[in-house]
Amino acid sequence: MSLYNTVMKPTPRAPWRGKLYEIIFEADTPLGQLFDIVLLASILISVGAVCLETVDHINHRYGNWLYAAEWSFTVLFAIEYILRLACVHRPLSYAKSFYGVIDLISFLPSFIGMLLNASTSSFAVIRSFRLLRAFRIMKLIHLTSESEELGAAVWRARAKIIVFLTAVLITVTIAGTAMYEVERHTQKLNSQLGKTDFETQFSSIPQSIYWAIVTMTTVGYGDIVPNTTLGKILTAILILVGYSLIIVPTGFVSAEMIDSRRQQTVSTQTCSYCMDENHATDAVYCRICGKPLH
Repeated sequence: MSLYNTVMKPTPRAPWRGKLYEIIFEADTPLGQLFDIVLLASILISVGAVCLETVDHINHRYGNWLYAAEWSFTVLFAIEYILRLACVHRPLSYAKSFYGVIDLISFLPSFIGMLLNASTSSFAVIRSFRLLRAFRIMKLIHLTSESEELGAAVWRARAKIIVFLTAVLITVTIAGTAMYEVERHTQKLNSQLGKTDFETQFSSIPQSIYWAIVTMTTVGYGDIVPNTTLGKILTAILILVGYSLIIVPTGFVSAEMIDSRRQQTVSTQTCSYCMDENHATDAVYCRICGKPLH
């Protein structure tokens, strides 16, 4: 046997590891679907328990039960994480993957908080990211593919988006500074004329830039408003500019998505070596590392 074949040949797994991998990582079998359904139900209940703990009258009455439920699920997720590491070919690849990091964070803060005698229960809501696995159970794996394609499109359009955000930053800086000068000079003029009823809320340029950002994004909190006619005209112009710019980033991303639209369907198969999930339904080998999928 050549050295190449010795290096490239996958290390066979024990039967129990292969079966465990099929149950935990695949959704094509009844046991795999049952495992994922139980897992998702556990995630929903655990996140709900964490949320209810922040309601005073509920926590006062059922605090002990909620605390016990939180730690029960924490231990359960820790065991599940260990099992996931045990059944994959390359545990480090899984640990560094998106889901691997989320799975780790879903229980690790609780143990750290216990060691430091600090409350970290709110971090348990990170477990809600794990609900993305529902796409696999509901045969909606293409939605996961679509979300990854959207992320890739945003990344490819990053240069255009950075230029756009720079232009917006320059615009709000100029608009905020202009509004500050308009309101400040008006207040100074009124003071010289003996009028003390004019009080501007634009006390500094950073405060004015905050107003410009809120106005340009058409949020309009109303906590800072101009009192002068020129200031109101500037506000109207800035709002119109904001409306005209809203569609720009969407156009960048849409163009990238159209260019990279993929027609091939994907399955729920997960590579046990590199943990990639977006494989064609008829794929035999991983599209990333080239290892067998089964």
